[in-house]
Amino acid sequence: MSTVLETILAGTRVDVERRKRELPLEQLLDRCAALGGIGEGEVHGEGEVHGEGEVHGAGRFAAALSGAGIAVIAEFKRRSPSAGALREHPDLDAIVSAYARGGASALSILTEGPHFGGSLEDLRRARAVSPLPILRKDFILDPYQLHEARAAGADAVLLIVAALAQPLLASLHEAAGALGLDVLVEVHEREELHRALAVGARLIGVNNRDLRDFSVDVQRTSRLMSEMPAGVTVVSESGIGSAAQLRALREQGVHAVLVGESLMRASDPEAALRELQGFRDAEGGL
Repeated sequence: MSTVLETILAGTRVDVERRKRELPLEQLLDRCAALGGIGEGEVHGEGEVHGEGEVHGAGRFAAALSGAGIAVIAEFKRRSPSAGALREHPDLDAIVSAYARGGASALSILTEGPHFGGSLEDLRRARAVSPLPILRKDFILDPYQLHEARAAGADAVLLIVAALAQPLLASLHEAAGALGLDVLVEVHEREELHRALAVGARLIGVNNRDLRDFSVDVQRTSRLMSEMPAGVTVVSESGIGSAAQLRALREQGVHAVLVGESLMRASDPEAALRELQGFRDAEGGL
């Protein structure tokens, strides 16, 4: 029997091929250049782009997670396979703006369609209304998706180790860096962590949700922290919804958390985010 992850990946492969037919890579590269993204021959220094459009340099997402205290990556997602719809008629502009006012350090925009209800248009809209660094949260399997992310205004992409063979993980990680995109490499267990480190990952997300069956174990991050080498930025993902959890994670050396469902369900996302970060002192530390 297929796992949830295998089902999603099969659908993603079909959907990417459809998008390639609708917008061939050559046209996508032209769109990247026109929008200030990165196309062939246009990379200068650390992600700087010469031409029209807003520039988002490499390292912008990573830098947002390096401040005092613990950073929050606030996620916009419409639904999930395990929880269904998270909010009736979510207003992306209002929610993303509320996240910024509430103190989010960065945004995560879920762009997978069939199972999560997202789209690249959600990413483009978030880019238009928010100055915060943006992670494209999706199931990246093809270099084409990296160019899509850049054209839509993303600063970073997610690569899920469980979804990728090692050669493909390595090539996508390298290609994303060449495009000026930061890469959050997601792991679930020790062997996946070692695979992430082998490709040079410096941003590592530990997903407390098992993508095979979507069960959540909030201790997954704690169990992997002893394996994290110095210099790696660690992000804990899924199952997080309280200031006490953030405090405990920070004490273990976690640098950031990615929070989606609890914020999307909140009647007031700005207030919910402020409450989540309520343990910070006036200087932003613990």
